[in-house]
Amino acid sequence: MKSAAHRANTGDRSHRRGSRQAGLAVLTVLFLSACTPGGGSPIAPSATAPTSSGPSASATVTPGSTATAGTRLPWGPSTKNYDDAAAAVAGMTTEELAGQVMVGFYAGTDPAGQEQAIRDLHLAGSIVMGDNVPLTADGAVDPVAMTAVTRGFTEAVAADGRTWPAVVSVDQEGGQVARLGSPLTSWPTPMTYGAANDPALLETSMAAMNSELAGLGFTMNHAPSVDVTTGPDDPTIGARAYSDDPELVGELGPAAVTGMLAAGVLPSVKHFPGHGSVPADSHLELPVQTASLAQLEDRDWAPFRAAADAGVPVMMMGHIAVEALDPGVPSSVSAPNYDALRDLGFDGVVVTDALNMAAVEQLYPGGEAAAQALAAGADLLLMPTDAYAAHAGIVAAIQDGTLPGERLTEAATRVVTLMMWQAELAADAETAAPGDHGPASENASAAGITVLSGACEGDLLNGTASIVGGTAADVERFTAAAAERGVTVGAGGTSVALVGADGAGATADIAVGLDAPWALDTVDAPVEIAAYGNSPGAFAAVLDVLTGAASAPGRLPVATMGYDAGTGC
Repeated sequence: MKSAAHRANTGDRSHRRGSRQAGLAVLTVLFLSACTPGGGSPIAPSATAPTSSGPSASATVTPGSTATAGTRLPWGPSTKNYDDAAAAVAGMTTEELAGQVMVGFYAGTDPAGQEQAIRDLHLAGSIVMGDNVPLTADGAVDPVAMTAVTRGFTEAVAADGRTWPAVVSVDQEGGQVARLGSPLTSWPTPMTYGAANDPALLETSMAAMNSELAGLGFTMNHAPSVDVTTGPDDPTIGARAYSDDPELVGELGPAAVTGMLAAGVLPSVKHFPGHGSVPADSHLELPVQTASLAQLEDRDWAPFRAAADAGVPVMMMGHIAVEALDPGVPSSVSAPNYDALRDLGFDGVVVTDALNMAAVEQLYPGGEAAAQALAAGADLLLMPTDAYAAHAGIVAAIQDGTLPGERLTEAATRVVTLMMWQAELAADAETAAPGDHGPASENASAAGITVLSGACEGDLLNGTASIVGGTAADVERFTAAAAERGVTVGAGGTSVALVGADGAGATADIAVGLDAPWALDTVDAPVEIAAYGNSPGAFAAVLDVLTGAASAPGRLPVATMGYDAGTGC
Protein backbone atom coordinates (compact mmCIF):
# COMPACT_ATOMS: atom_id res chain seq x y z
CA MET A 1 0.00 0.00 0.00
CA LYS A 2 1.22 3.48 -0.79
CA SER A 3 1.37 6.17 1.88
CA ALA A 4 -0.18 9.57 1.34
CA ALA A 5 3.29 10.97 0.72
CA HIS A 6 3.59 8.85 -2.39
CA ARG A 7 0.33 10.01 -3.89
CA ALA A 8 0.10 12.47 -6.70
CA ASN A 9 -2.18 15.46 -6.40
CA THR A 10 -5.78 14.42 -6.04
CA GLY A 11 -8.53 16.26 -7.85
CA ASP A 12 -12.24 16.24 -7.27
CA ARG A 13 -13.89 14.26 -10.04
CA SER A 14 -17.16 16.03 -9.56
CA HIS A 15 -15.98 19.31 -11.12
CA ARG A 16 -15.39 17.44 -14.40
CA ARG A 17 -18.82 15.92 -14.43
CA GLY A 18 -22.21 17.51 -15.02
CA SER A 19 -25.44 15.89 -14.01
CA ARG A 20 -26.37 12.61 -15.66
CA GLN A 21 -29.50 14.22 -17.08
CA ALA A 22 -27.48 16.96 -18.77
CA GLY A 23 -25.06 14.41 -20.17
CA LEU A 24 -27.86 12.33 -21.65
CA ALA A 25 -29.39 15.41 -23.23
CA VAL A 26 -26.08 16.18 -24.95
CA LEU A 27 -25.75 12.58 -26.14
CA THR A 28 -29.27 12.65 -27.52
CA VAL A 29 -28.46 15.74 -29.56
CA LEU A 30 -25.18 14.25 -30.79
CA PHE A 31 -26.77 11.00 -31.88
CA LEU A 32 -29.72 12.80 -33.44
CA SER A 33 -27.34 14.79 -35.62
CA ALA A 34 -25.29 11.69 -36.46
CA CYS A 35 -28.08 9.26 -37.27
CA THR A 36 -31.40 10.97 -37.81
CA PRO A 37 -31.02 14.16 -39.81
CA GLY A 38 -34.74 14.77 -39.67
CA GLY A 39 -34.95 14.37 -35.89
CA GLY A 40 -36.19 11.71 -33.48
CA SER A 41 -33.29 10.33 -31.45
CA PRO A 42 -33.20 6.53 -31.49
CA ILE A 43 -32.09 6.42 -27.85
CA ALA A 44 -33.92 9.44 -26.52
CA PRO A 45 -35.08 8.91 -22.91
CA SER A 46 -38.76 8.22 -22.48
CA ALA A 47 -41.00 9.84 -19.92
CA THR A 48 -42.56 6.57 -18.84
CA ALA A 49 -41.38 2.99 -18.96
CA PRO A 50 -43.56 0.60 -20.97
CA THR A 51 -44.72 -2.71 -19.59
CA SER A 52 -44.55 -4.79 -22.75
CA SER A 53 -42.78 -4.98 -26.06
CA GLY A 54 -45.80 -3.61 -27.86
CA PRO A 55 -46.02 -0.24 -29.56
CA SER A 56 -45.84 2.00 -26.52
CA ALA A 57 -43.87 4.96 -27.80
CA SER A 58 -41.94 8.03 -26.79
CA ALA A 59 -40.51 10.59 -29.18
CA THR A 60 -42.13 11.26 -32.53
CA VAL A 61 -40.13 10.38 -35.60
CA THR A 62 -39.76 13.35 -37.90
CA PRO A 63 -40.54 12.67 -41.58
CA GLY A 64 -37.35 12.15 -43.54
CA SER A 65 -35.63 9.99 -40.93
CA THR A 66 -35.06 6.32 -41.62
CA ALA A 67 -38.21 5.25 -39.81
CA THR A 68 -40.75 6.53 -42.30
CA ALA A 69 -43.88 5.87 -40.25
CA GLY A 70 -44.90 5.55 -36.63
CA THR A 71 -43.24 6.74 -33.47
CA ARG A 72 -40.16 5.61 -31.58
CA LEU A 73 -40.36 2.90 -28.99
CA PRO A 74 -38.47 3.90 -25.84
CA TRP A 75 -35.69 1.44 -26.69
CA GLY A 76 -35.07 2.71 -30.21
CA PRO A 77 -37.01 1.05 -33.04
CA SER A 78 -40.14 2.61 -34.47
CA THR A 79 -43.67 1.33 -34.05
CA LYS A 80 -43.54 0.55 -37.76
CA ASN A 81 -40.58 -1.73 -37.09
CA TYR A 82 -42.60 -3.39 -34.37
CA ASP A 83 -45.73 -3.77 -36.49
CA ASP A 84 -43.76 -5.21 -39.40
CA ALA A 85 -41.97 -7.60 -37.05
CA ALA A 86 -45.20 -8.71 -35.44
CA ALA A 87 -46.66 -9.46 -38.85
CA ALA A 88 -43.59 -11.47 -39.85
CA VAL A 89 -43.57 -13.41 -36.59
CA ALA A 90 -47.28 -14.19 -36.88
CA GLY A 91 -46.52 -16.23 -39.98
CA MET A 92 -43.74 -18.30 -38.37
CA THR A 93 -43.98 -21.93 -37.33
CA THR A 94 -42.90 -23.00 -33.85
CA GLU A 95 -39.65 -24.31 -35.35
CA GLU A 96 -38.97 -20.95 -37.00
CA LEU A 97 -39.74 -19.06 -33.81
CA ALA A 98 -37.42 -21.31 -31.82
CA GLY A 99 -34.54 -20.51 -34.16
CA GLN A 100 -35.22 -16.80 -34.44
CA VAL A 101 -34.33 -16.34 -30.76
CA MET A 102 -30.98 -18.15 -30.94
CA VAL A 103 -27.46 -17.07 -31.95
CA GLY A 104 -25.19 -20.03 -32.57
CA PHE A 105 -21.44 -20.53 -32.45
CA TYR A 106 -19.00 -22.90 -34.11
CA ALA A 107 -15.42 -24.12 -33.90
CA GLY A 108 -12.62 -23.35 -36.35
CA THR A 109 -12.48 -21.16 -39.40
CA ASP A 110 -14.81 -23.09 -41.71
CA PRO A 111 -18.31 -21.56 -41.40
CA ALA A 112 -20.07 -24.07 -43.66
CA GLY A 113 -21.54 -26.08 -40.79
CA GLN A 114 -22.79 -22.94 -39.10
CA GLU A 115 -24.41 -21.71 -42.29
CA GLN A 116 -26.18 -25.07 -42.51
CA ALA A 117 -27.32 -24.80 -38.89
CA ILE A 118 -28.76 -21.35 -39.58
CA ARG A 119 -30.76 -22.81 -42.47
CA ASP A 120 -31.77 -25.99 -40.60
CA LEU A 121 -32.79 -24.31 -37.35
CA HIS A 122 -33.81 -20.84 -38.61
CA LEU A 123 -31.22 -19.27 -36.30
CA ALA A 124 -31.07 -15.49 -35.92
CA GLY A 125 -27.40 -15.68 -36.80
CA SER A 126 -23.97 -16.44 -35.38
CA ILE A 127 -21.32 -15.01 -33.12
CA VAL A 128 -17.72 -14.93 -34.31
CA MET A 129 -15.19 -15.96 -31.67
CA GLY A 130 -11.40 -15.66 -31.82
CA ASP A 131 -10.85 -19.13 -33.24
CA ASN A 132 -13.32 -18.39 -36.06
CA VAL A 133 -11.40 -15.40 -37.41
CA PRO A 134 -9.63 -16.14 -40.72
CA LEU A 135 -6.00 -15.05 -40.66
CA THR A 136 -3.36 -14.28 -43.24
CA ALA A 137 -0.01 -16.10 -43.35
CA ASP A 138 1.52 -13.53 -41.00
CA GLY A 139 -1.23 -13.97 -38.39
CA ALA A 140 -3.27 -10.84 -39.15
CA VAL A 141 -7.01 -10.79 -39.71
CA ASP A 142 -7.88 -11.40 -43.36
CA PRO A 143 -10.55 -8.73 -44.02
CA VAL A 144 -11.69 -10.21 -47.32
CA ALA A 145 -12.14 -13.68 -45.84
CA MET A 146 -13.80 -12.26 -42.70
CA THR A 147 -16.30 -10.34 -44.83
CA ALA A 148 -17.05 -13.51 -46.77
CA VAL A 149 -17.85 -15.29 -43.48
CA THR A 150 -20.29 -12.64 -42.30
CA ARG A 151 -21.85 -12.47 -45.76
CA GLY A 152 -22.40 -16.21 -45.63
CA PHE A 153 -24.39 -15.90 -42.42
CA THR A 154 -26.45 -13.07 -43.86
CA GLU A 155 -27.19 -15.10 -46.97
CA ALA A 156 -28.15 -18.15 -44.88
CA VAL A 157 -30.74 -16.05 -43.05
CA ALA A 158 -32.00 -14.57 -46.31
CA ALA A 159 -32.31 -18.04 -47.83
CA ASP A 160 -34.85 -18.77 -45.13
CA GLY A 161 -37.08 -16.06 -46.57
CA ARG A 162 -36.28 -13.47 -43.90
CA THR A 163 -35.90 -9.89 -45.08
CA TRP A 164 -34.15 -8.50 -42.00
CA PRO A 165 -30.41 -8.79 -41.25
CA ALA A 166 -28.73 -11.66 -39.47
CA VAL A 167 -27.35 -11.20 -36.00
CA VAL A 168 -23.61 -11.34 -36.72
CA SER A 169 -22.00 -10.55 -33.42
CA VAL A 170 -18.58 -10.34 -31.81
CA ASP A 171 -16.95 -9.39 -28.50
CA GLN A 172 -14.90 -6.28 -29.24
CA GLU A 173 -14.65 -4.12 -26.12
CA GLY A 174 -11.09 -2.84 -26.47
CA GLY A 175 -8.19 -3.92 -24.29
CA GLN A 176 -7.95 -7.64 -23.60
CA VAL A 177 -11.42 -8.44 -24.96
CA ALA A 178 -10.97 -8.02 -28.69
CA ARG A 179 -11.60 -11.01 -30.96
CA LEU A 180 -10.39 -9.15 -34.04
CA GLY A 181 -6.77 -7.98 -34.03
CA SER A 182 -4.54 -6.27 -36.56
CA PRO A 183 -5.07 -4.77 -39.09
CA LEU A 184 -8.13 -3.50 -37.25
CA THR A 185 -7.39 -0.56 -34.98
CA SER A 186 -6.26 -1.66 -31.52
CA TRP A 187 -8.03 0.19 -28.70
CA PRO A 188 -7.20 0.67 -25.01
CA THR A 189 -9.26 -0.80 -22.18
CA PRO A 190 -12.62 0.76 -21.30
CA MET A 191 -11.12 2.05 -18.03
CA THR A 192 -9.23 4.56 -20.20
CA TYR A 193 -12.50 6.42 -20.66
CA GLY A 194 -13.22 6.41 -16.96
CA ALA A 195 -9.82 8.05 -16.44
CA ALA A 196 -10.53 10.59 -19.19
CA ASN A 197 -14.05 11.21 -17.82
CA ASP A 198 -15.21 12.46 -21.20
CA PRO A 199 -18.43 10.93 -22.61
CA ALA A 200 -17.95 12.68 -25.97
CA LEU A 201 -14.52 11.07 -26.38
CA LEU A 202 -16.00 7.65 -25.63
CA GLU A 203 -18.82 8.21 -28.09
CA THR A 204 -16.48 9.12 -30.94
CA SER A 205 -14.14 6.25 -30.06
CA MET A 206 -16.95 3.70 -30.13
CA ALA A 207 -18.29 5.10 -33.39
CA ALA A 208 -14.82 4.66 -34.87
CA MET A 209 -14.24 1.17 -33.46
CA ASN A 210 -17.60 -0.11 -34.60
CA SER A 211 -17.44 1.47 -38.04
CA GLU A 212 -14.57 -0.94 -38.76
CA LEU A 213 -16.69 -3.85 -37.52
CA ALA A 214 -19.61 -2.71 -39.66
CA GLY A 215 -17.33 -2.63 -42.67
CA LEU A 216 -16.66 -6.33 -42.14
CA GLY A 217 -20.37 -7.16 -41.94
CA PHE A 218 -20.96 -7.28 -38.18
CA THR A 219 -24.34 -6.14 -36.91
CA MET A 220 -23.91 -6.51 -33.12
CA ASN A 221 -21.04 -6.01 -30.69
CA HIS A 222 -21.34 -7.40 -27.16
CA ALA A 223 -20.28 -4.19 -25.45
CA PRO A 224 -20.17 -2.01 -23.44
CA SER A 225 -19.68 -3.47 -20.00
CA VAL A 226 -21.32 -1.23 -17.41
CA ASP A 227 -20.27 -3.44 -14.52
CA VAL A 228 -19.00 -1.49 -11.52
CA THR A 229 -15.67 -2.99 -10.52
CA THR A 230 -14.78 -3.45 -6.88
CA GLY A 231 -11.05 -3.51 -7.56
CA PRO A 232 -8.48 -6.27 -7.03
CA ASP A 233 -11.09 -8.71 -5.68
CA ASP A 234 -12.90 -8.57 -9.03
CA PRO A 235 -11.32 -11.39 -11.09
CA THR A 236 -13.36 -10.98 -14.26
CA ILE A 237 -14.10 -7.36 -15.16
CA GLY A 238 -11.18 -5.26 -13.95
CA ALA A 239 -10.18 -2.73 -16.62
CA ARG A 240 -13.19 -3.77 -18.68
CA ALA A 241 -15.09 -1.48 -16.30
CA TYR A 242 -15.06 2.27 -16.69
CA SER A 243 -14.83 2.90 -12.96
CA ASP A 244 -15.79 1.83 -9.45
CA ASP A 245 -18.16 4.83 -9.34
CA PRO A 246 -21.73 3.86 -10.38
CA GLU A 247 -22.54 7.43 -11.36
CA LEU A 248 -19.58 7.75 -13.69
CA VAL A 249 -20.25 4.32 -15.23
CA GLY A 250 -23.88 5.37 -15.68
CA GLU A 251 -22.78 8.43 -17.63
CA LEU A 252 -20.33 6.63 -19.87
CA GLY A 253 -22.42 3.58 -20.81
CA PRO A 254 -25.02 5.52 -22.84
CA ALA A 255 -22.24 7.47 -24.56
CA ALA A 256 -20.68 4.22 -25.75
CA VAL A 257 -24.05 3.02 -27.02
CA THR A 258 -24.61 6.28 -28.89
CA GLY A 259 -21.32 5.85 -30.72
CA MET A 260 -22.02 2.23 -31.60
CA LEU A 261 -25.46 3.00 -32.99
CA ALA A 262 -24.02 5.85 -35.03
CA ALA A 263 -21.88 3.18 -36.74
CA GLY A 264 -24.94 1.01 -37.38
CA VAL A 265 -23.85 -1.64 -34.88
CA LEU A 266 -26.12 -2.81 -32.09
CA PRO A 267 -24.73 -2.78 -28.54
CA SER A 268 -25.16 -5.35 -25.80
CA VAL A 269 -24.98 -3.53 -22.47
CA LYS A 270 -23.64 -6.04 -19.96
CA HIS A 271 -23.60 -7.96 -17.55
CA PHE A 272 -26.78 -7.56 -15.45
CA PRO A 273 -27.12 -8.08 -12.46
CA GLY A 274 -23.49 -6.86 -12.31
CA HIS A 275 -20.30 -8.89 -12.64
CA GLY A 276 -17.82 -6.44 -11.14
CA SER A 277 -18.62 -7.21 -7.51
CA VAL A 278 -18.55 -11.01 -7.40
CA PRO A 279 -15.38 -12.95 -6.54
CA ALA A 280 -15.69 -15.62 -9.24
CA ASP A 281 -15.54 -15.81 -13.03
CA SER A 282 -18.75 -17.10 -14.62
CA HIS A 283 -16.70 -18.59 -17.45
CA LEU A 284 -15.38 -21.06 -14.87
CA GLU A 285 -18.04 -21.36 -12.14
CA LEU A 286 -21.28 -19.86 -10.87
CA PRO A 287 -20.55 -16.58 -9.06
CA VAL A 288 -22.66 -15.88 -5.97
CA GLN A 289 -23.78 -12.33 -5.26
CA THR A 290 -24.34 -11.84 -1.53
CA ALA A 291 -25.14 -8.11 -1.55
CA SER A 292 -28.54 -6.89 -0.41
CA LEU A 293 -31.07 -5.50 -2.87
CA ALA A 294 -30.42 -2.01 -1.51
CA GLN A 295 -26.69 -2.42 -2.14
CA LEU A 296 -27.31 -3.75 -5.64
CA GLU A 297 -29.64 -0.90 -6.52
CA ASP A 298 -27.15 1.71 -5.32
CA ARG A 299 -24.05 0.17 -6.91
CA ASP A 300 -24.40 -2.58 -9.51
CA TRP A 301 -27.80 -1.69 -10.92
CA ALA A 302 -27.41 2.09 -11.09
CA PRO A 303 -25.62 2.06 -14.49
CA PHE A 304 -28.24 -0.30 -15.92
CA ARG A 305 -30.98 2.06 -14.74
CA ALA A 306 -29.12 4.92 -16.43
CA ALA A 307 -28.89 2.85 -19.61
CA ALA A 308 -32.62 2.09 -19.47
CA ASP A 309 -33.36 5.79 -18.94
CA ALA A 310 -31.24 6.58 -22.01
CA GLY A 311 -33.19 4.10 -24.13
CA VAL A 312 -30.51 1.55 -24.99
CA PRO A 313 -31.87 -1.25 -27.20
CA VAL A 314 -30.11 -4.38 -25.86
CA MET A 315 -28.91 -5.55 -22.46
CA MET A 316 -27.15 -8.78 -21.56
CA MET A 317 -28.16 -11.05 -18.69
CA GLY A 318 -25.18 -12.67 -16.99
CA HIS A 319 -24.87 -15.94 -15.09
CA ILE A 320 -24.83 -14.87 -11.43
CA ALA A 321 -26.72 -16.35 -8.49
CA VAL A 322 -28.19 -13.40 -6.61
CA GLU A 323 -29.05 -14.59 -3.11
CA ALA A 324 -31.47 -11.73 -2.52
CA LEU A 325 -33.47 -12.67 -5.64
CA ASP A 326 -33.16 -16.38 -6.45
CA PRO A 327 -30.53 -18.26 -4.40
CA GLY A 328 -28.45 -20.82 -6.27
CA VAL A 329 -30.01 -20.09 -9.67
CA PRO A 330 -28.02 -18.44 -12.49
CA SER A 331 -29.58 -15.11 -13.35
CA SER A 332 -29.81 -16.15 -17.01
CA VAL A 333 -32.50 -18.74 -16.17
CA SER A 334 -34.09 -16.85 -13.26
CA ALA A 335 -37.38 -15.00 -13.68
CA PRO A 336 -36.80 -12.76 -10.62
CA ASN A 337 -33.59 -11.48 -12.23
CA TYR A 338 -35.33 -10.64 -15.51
CA ASP A 339 -38.11 -8.98 -13.53
CA ALA A 340 -35.51 -6.90 -11.69
CA LEU A 341 -34.04 -5.72 -15.00
CA ARG A 342 -37.46 -4.89 -16.43
CA ASP A 343 -38.33 -3.04 -13.23
CA LEU A 344 -35.49 -0.63 -14.01
CA GLY A 345 -37.56 0.53 -16.97
CA PHE A 346 -35.92 -1.51 -19.72
CA ASP A 347 -38.20 -2.81 -22.46
CA GLY A 348 -35.71 -3.75 -25.18
CA VAL A 349 -34.08 -7.05 -26.09
CA VAL A 350 -32.47 -9.06 -23.30
CA VAL A 351 -29.74 -11.35 -24.62
CA THR A 352 -28.19 -14.00 -22.41
CA ASP A 353 -24.49 -14.24 -21.85
CA ALA A 354 -23.01 -17.30 -23.58
CA LEU A 355 -24.99 -20.34 -22.50
CA ASN A 356 -21.96 -22.61 -22.91
CA MET A 357 -20.19 -20.94 -19.97
CA ALA A 358 -19.52 -23.14 -16.95
CA ALA A 359 -21.75 -21.09 -14.64
CA VAL A 360 -24.84 -22.34 -16.46
CA GLU A 361 -23.57 -25.35 -18.43
CA GLN A 362 -22.61 -27.25 -15.27
CA LEU A 363 -26.19 -27.01 -14.00
CA TYR A 364 -28.03 -27.25 -17.32
CA PRO A 365 -25.88 -29.23 -19.78
CA GLY A 366 -26.36 -29.41 -23.52
CA GLY A 367 -29.41 -27.47 -24.58
CA GLU A 368 -31.33 -27.58 -21.30
CA ALA A 369 -30.87 -23.92 -20.42
CA ALA A 370 -32.43 -22.55 -23.62
CA ALA A 371 -36.12 -23.11 -22.91
CA GLN A 372 -35.65 -22.22 -19.24
CA ALA A 373 -33.98 -18.92 -20.13
CA LEU A 374 -36.82 -18.04 -22.49
CA ALA A 375 -39.45 -18.93 -19.92
CA ALA A 376 -37.61 -16.80 -17.37
CA GLY A 377 -37.63 -13.75 -19.65
CA ALA A 378 -34.76 -13.91 -22.15
CA ASP A 379 -35.38 -12.75 -25.72
CA LEU A 380 -32.18 -13.86 -27.45
CA LEU A 381 -30.13 -16.92 -26.51
CA LEU A 382 -26.40 -16.57 -27.10
CA MET A 383 -24.25 -19.63 -27.82
CA PRO A 384 -26.25 -22.59 -26.50
CA THR A 385 -23.81 -25.48 -26.18
CA ASP A 386 -25.70 -27.64 -28.68
CA ALA A 387 -27.89 -25.54 -30.95
CA TYR A 388 -29.78 -28.56 -32.30
CA ALA A 389 -30.55 -29.85 -28.81
CA ALA A 390 -31.49 -26.37 -27.61
CA HIS A 391 -33.83 -25.90 -30.57
CA ALA A 392 -35.48 -29.27 -29.93
CA GLY A 393 -35.82 -28.37 -26.26
CA ILE A 394 -37.61 -25.12 -27.06
CA VAL A 395 -40.03 -26.86 -29.42
CA ALA A 396 -40.70 -29.58 -26.83
CA ALA A 397 -41.28 -26.96 -24.12
CA ILE A 398 -43.87 -25.25 -26.31
CA GLN A 399 -45.57 -28.55 -26.95
CA ASP A 400 -45.73 -29.58 -23.29
CA GLY A 401 -46.71 -26.11 -22.08
CA THR A 402 -43.65 -25.40 -19.92
CA LEU A 403 -42.81 -22.51 -22.26
CA PRO A 404 -45.89 -20.44 -23.08
CA GLY A 405 -46.32 -19.76 -26.75
CA GLU A 406 -46.91 -16.07 -26.17
CA ARG A 407 -43.55 -15.79 -24.38
CA LEU A 408 -41.73 -17.23 -27.41
CA THR A 409 -43.71 -14.96 -29.73
CA GLU A 410 -42.87 -11.92 -27.59
CA ALA A 411 -39.16 -12.75 -27.66
CA ALA A 412 -39.09 -13.35 -31.42
CA THR A 413 -41.00 -10.14 -32.07
CA ARG A 414 -38.53 -8.12 -30.05
CA VAL A 415 -35.58 -9.68 -31.91
CA VAL A 416 -37.06 -9.15 -35.37
CA THR A 417 -38.03 -5.56 -34.46
CA LEU A 418 -34.45 -4.94 -33.37
CA MET A 419 -32.94 -6.32 -36.56
CA MET A 420 -35.32 -4.41 -38.81
CA TRP A 421 -34.20 -1.26 -37.04
CA GLN A 422 -30.55 -2.25 -37.37
CA ALA A 423 -30.97 -2.35 -41.14
CA GLU A 424 -32.13 1.27 -41.04
CA LEU A 425 -29.25 2.34 -38.81
CA ALA A 426 -26.72 0.61 -41.05
CA ALA A 427 -28.17 2.27 -44.14
CA ASP A 428 -27.42 5.70 -42.64
CA ALA A 429 -23.99 4.85 -41.22
CA GLU A 430 -20.56 5.12 -42.82
CA THR A 431 -18.27 2.12 -42.54
CA ALA A 432 -14.49 2.25 -42.28
CA ALA A 433 -11.62 0.08 -43.42
CA PRO A 434 -9.62 -1.92 -40.87
CA GLY A 435 -7.00 0.25 -39.22
CA ASP A 436 -8.49 3.60 -40.21
CA HIS A 437 -8.66 4.91 -36.65
CA GLY A 438 -5.19 4.64 -35.17
CA PRO A 439 -5.04 8.39 -34.37
CA ALA A 440 -8.42 8.21 -32.62
CA SER A 441 -7.20 5.34 -30.46
CA GLU A 442 -4.05 7.28 -29.56
CA ASN A 443 -6.16 10.32 -28.66
CA ALA A 444 -8.21 8.19 -26.28
CA SER A 445 -5.12 6.87 -24.52
CA ALA A 446 -3.59 10.33 -24.35
CA ALA A 447 -6.74 11.63 -22.65
CA GLY A 448 -6.76 8.89 -20.02
CA ILE A 449 -3.10 8.36 -19.13
CA THR A 450 -2.62 9.00 -15.41
CA VAL A 451 0.42 9.74 -13.26
CA LEU A 452 -0.11 8.23 -9.84
CA SER A 453 3.28 9.05 -8.32
CA GLY A 454 6.35 10.95 -9.42
CA ALA A 455 6.80 14.14 -11.38
CA CYS A 456 3.91 15.41 -13.45
CA GLU A 457 6.08 16.97 -16.14
CA GLY A 458 9.56 16.86 -17.61
CA ASP A 459 11.74 14.30 -19.38
CA LEU A 460 11.99 11.15 -17.26
CA LEU A 461 14.13 9.11 -19.69
CA ASN A 462 16.95 11.41 -20.79
CA GLY A 463 17.10 9.63 -24.11
CA THR A 464 17.49 6.02 -22.95
CA ALA A 465 15.28 3.27 -21.56
CA SER A 466 15.59 -0.38 -20.62
CA ILE A 467 12.50 -2.55 -20.48
CA VAL A 468 11.53 -4.81 -17.59
CA GLY A 469 8.76 -7.37 -18.15
CA GLY A 470 6.01 -7.09 -20.71
CA THR A 471 5.03 -9.44 -23.49
CA ALA A 472 6.91 -9.61 -26.76
CA ALA A 473 4.22 -7.42 -28.33
CA ASP A 474 4.50 -4.92 -25.46
CA VAL A 475 8.26 -4.68 -25.87
CA GLU A 476 7.94 -4.28 -29.63
CA ARG A 477 5.35 -1.51 -29.33
CA PHE A 478 7.26 0.35 -26.60
CA THR A 479 10.46 0.15 -28.64
CA ALA A 480 8.73 1.44 -31.78
CA ALA A 481 7.15 4.36 -29.94
CA ALA A 482 10.49 5.16 -28.28
CA ALA A 483 12.35 5.13 -31.59
CA GLU A 484 9.88 7.59 -33.08
CA ARG A 485 10.74 9.97 -30.23
CA GLY A 486 14.49 9.53 -30.38
CA VAL A 487 14.74 7.32 -27.31
CA THR A 488 17.25 4.46 -27.40
CA VAL A 489 16.06 1.21 -25.83
CA GLY A 490 18.74 -1.05 -24.39
CA ALA A 491 20.66 -2.10 -21.33
CA GLY A 492 21.67 0.64 -18.93
CA GLY A 493 18.85 3.03 -19.69
CA THR A 494 16.16 4.26 -17.32
CA SER A 495 14.38 1.07 -16.32
CA VAL A 496 10.69 0.92 -17.26
CA ALA A 497 8.57 -1.97 -16.01
CA LEU A 498 5.66 -2.86 -18.31
CA VAL A 499 2.95 -4.20 -16.04
CA GLY A 500 0.10 -6.28 -17.48
CA ALA A 501 -2.97 -7.65 -15.76
CA ASP A 502 -0.94 -10.28 -13.88
CA GLY A 503 1.59 -7.81 -12.50
CA ALA A 504 5.36 -7.85 -12.84
CA GLY A 505 6.96 -8.38 -9.44
CA ALA A 506 9.89 -6.17 -10.37
CA THR A 507 11.91 -3.18 -9.25
CA ALA A 508 12.30 -0.34 -11.72
CA ASP A 509 12.67 3.41 -12.05
CA ILE A 510 9.26 3.71 -13.70
CA ALA A 511 6.27 1.37 -13.70
CA VAL A 512 3.67 1.60 -16.47
CA GLY A 513 0.35 -0.21 -15.97
CA LEU A 514 -1.05 -1.65 -19.19
CA ASP A 515 -4.33 -2.92 -17.73
CA ALA A 516 -6.07 -2.44 -14.37
CA PRO A 517 -4.01 -0.02 -12.26
CA TRP A 518 -3.90 -2.22 -9.16
CA ALA A 519 -1.38 -4.47 -10.91
CA LEU A 520 1.11 -1.65 -10.32
CA ASP A 521 1.17 -2.70 -6.68
CA THR A 522 3.41 -5.62 -7.73
CA VAL A 523 6.24 -3.27 -8.76
CA ASP A 524 8.56 -1.22 -6.58
CA ALA A 525 9.01 2.01 -8.51
CA PRO A 526 9.06 5.69 -7.50
CA VAL A 527 7.16 6.69 -10.65
CA GLU A 528 3.84 4.99 -11.41
CA ILE A 529 1.84 5.65 -14.54
CA ALA A 530 -1.48 4.04 -15.49
CA ALA A 531 -1.85 3.70 -19.25
CA TYR A 532 -4.91 1.37 -19.18
CA GLY A 533 -3.93 -0.38 -22.40
CA ASN A 534 -1.16 -1.85 -24.52
CA SER A 535 -2.28 -0.64 -27.93
CA PRO A 536 0.21 1.20 -30.16
CA GLY A 537 -1.63 4.39 -29.27
CA ALA A 538 -1.27 3.68 -25.56
CA PHE A 539 2.49 3.28 -25.92
CA ALA A 540 2.68 6.47 -27.97
CA ALA A 541 0.88 8.30 -25.15
CA VAL A 542 3.21 6.74 -22.57
CA LEU A 543 6.35 7.82 -24.44
CA ASP A 544 5.00 11.34 -24.89
CA VAL A 545 4.56 11.60 -21.13
CA LEU A 546 7.91 9.96 -20.32
CA THR A 547 9.80 12.31 -22.64
CA GLY A 548 7.97 15.38 -21.37
CA ALA A 549 6.33 16.03 -24.72
CA ALA A 550 2.82 15.81 -23.23
CA SER A 551 1.08 16.00 -19.91
CA ALA A 552 -0.95 13.21 -18.33
CA PRO A 553 -4.49 14.58 -17.99
CA GLY A 554 -6.19 11.41 -16.73
CA ARG A 555 -7.43 10.83 -13.20
CA LEU A 556 -7.61 7.48 -11.47
CA PRO A 557 -11.19 6.20 -11.94
CA VAL A 558 -10.99 3.74 -9.04
CA ALA A 559 -9.85 3.90 -5.45
CA THR A 560 -7.01 1.40 -5.11
CA MET A 561 -3.50 0.80 -3.77
CA GLY A 562 -3.95 3.58 -1.21
CA TYR A 563 -4.78 6.14 -3.89
CA ASP A 564 -8.08 7.99 -3.91
CA ALA A 565 -10.24 7.99 -7.00
CA GLY A 566 -9.43 11.20 -8.81
CA THR A 567 -5.68 10.96 -8.23
CA GLY A 568 -3.69 12.46 -11.09
CA CYS A 569 -1.75 15.48 -12.24
